[in-house]
Amino acid sequence: MPEQLPAIEKWSTVKKMKQANGQKEIQKRRILSATRVVASTIGVFSGLAGIVHGFFEMLQGNVTPSSIVINAIDPAQRLWPEATLHAFTIVPSFLITGILAMIVGLLVTIWAGVFIDRNDSARILLLLAIILFLVGGGFGPAFMAIIATLTATQINKPLSWWRTHLPNNLRNFLVKLWPWALIAYLLFFASSVGIAIFGIPLVWFFSADITYSILLNLGPISDVLLMGAILTAFAYDIQKQTDFTQASSTQGRLGQ
Repeated sequence: MPEQLPAIEKWSTVKKMKQANGQKEIQKRRILSATRVVASTIGVFSGLAGIVHGFFEMLQGNVTPSSIVINAIDPAQRLWPEATLHAFTIVPSFLITGILAMIVGLLVTIWAGVFIDRNDSARILLLLAIILFLVGGGFGPAFMAIIATLTATQINKPLSWWRTHLPNNLRNFLVKLWPWALIAYLLFFASSVGIAIFGIPLVWFFSADITYSILLNLGPISDVLLMGAILTAFAYDIQKQTDFTQASSTQGRLGQ
């Protein structure tokens, strides 16, 4: 029996080490949650926007587009004179384009919402983003899906490049903006889509031409807000990683 004690103790030690490593991995995933949240949210919204494009394209029926660059909203369906959702399609039918865009948009939404942190999730999301672009899912939604893909590659990563190139003062400022920067972007994006479809509320105060000019200028602003939301997520995760490392170091010293 005494001869078995070293083996039992060794097995117990190995088991405890595995449990400790497992807890560290769980903690690591929790620490890096902001990057996952921003990538998943942007991906979900891109998929939903693709579905909206597909819905209006489907309403146009089995009609052949006059060009590969299309307006998802038919003139007969416009709720204000300049209503527009621009898209690209290689499918010679508005009906089929719309159906495909809605299906792929749904797949993007599900994948980004549920599977974004899997090993090959970024590659699959990129593939879906390309398909969404080719079947009329819209320029904006496809761009967002690609950005979500690039962001997803940083999930559960140390973010070393960003840690080096984001000055401490800027990083500390960005941390304070999480998650409000993401919320601001989502509200701005949803409002932009609403204006593109309904014109409201700008058409209450301006002519259709002025409203359309304003709408065109919303794109660059949206892109800036999008990049800002991602940077705040990175800054937040870097700060959490730093806090976790310092806490672990302190616990290690106290345990000695």
